[in-house]
Amino acid sequence: MSGEATIRVSEIFGPTIQGEGALIGVPTVFVRTGGCDYRCEWCDSLHAVEAEYRGTWTPMTAQEIMAEVVRLSGGKPLLVSLSGGNPAIQPLGEVIRQGHAQGYGFALETQGSVARDWFSDLDMLVLSPKPPSSGMQVDWPVFDACLQAGQGADMVMKIVIFDDTDYAWARDVAARYPQLPLFLQPGNHTPPPPDDDSATVDQDGVDERMRWLVDRVVQDRWYQARVLPQLHVMLWGNKRGV
Repeated sequence: MSGEATIRVSEIFGPTIQGEGALIGVPTVFVRTGGCDYRCEWCDSLHAVEAEYRGTWTPMTAQEIMAEVVRLSGGKPLLVSLSGGNPAIQPLGEVIRQGHAQGYGFALETQGSVARDWFSDLDMLVLSPKPPSSGMQVDWPVFDACLQAGQGADMVMKIVIFDDTDYAWARDVAARYPQLPLFLQPGNHTPPPPDDDSATVDQDGVDERMRWLVDRVVQDRWYQARVLPQLHVMLWGNKRGV
């Protein structure tokens, strides 16, 4: 396989269910890539982001990735979620091509900071621009380029909400992209250290934020938004690989 592009993989796990967004509850195998061009203050996947964990990432070819997906799924096609980090910085086009040839579907979630021509080959592209609480700023021209690149895939937008500032920002973003189905979720504000495999999470705090978010959406008659929890956090906390 000399010369074949490799992809930095943090972990491949499942089948389990997709825990959030438009595909919540769908049986899924996750391919989590390593590396990200963002450093969100509340990131819950630092093991797939920070360079100090680069030694735990495995370089894999598209064929090797699909072989593991097929092994985990018992050869029965299902949804494959490409996540990170930011999976858009990895050369995933060949994974999608090989997987489609075997009957697998693909969804990818990205903050919309890197546009790829293979976005159009996805079954679903989830664009998740990061709100002010992340400490990051969205490059809207690049985000628009991601939208253009994703033509042909089903596209939705997911925004994490931590506070009033995030909420007001999300209202503005939704008005900017009314064509995108919108999913809101309360932020998980107690991510564990990257090497902590415990299920530690302040579920009461997350639930309180969820109730607050539902009340705000209903009070404002923002009926276009869909408010969902992180189902995997409810079931397993912040435990990795589920």
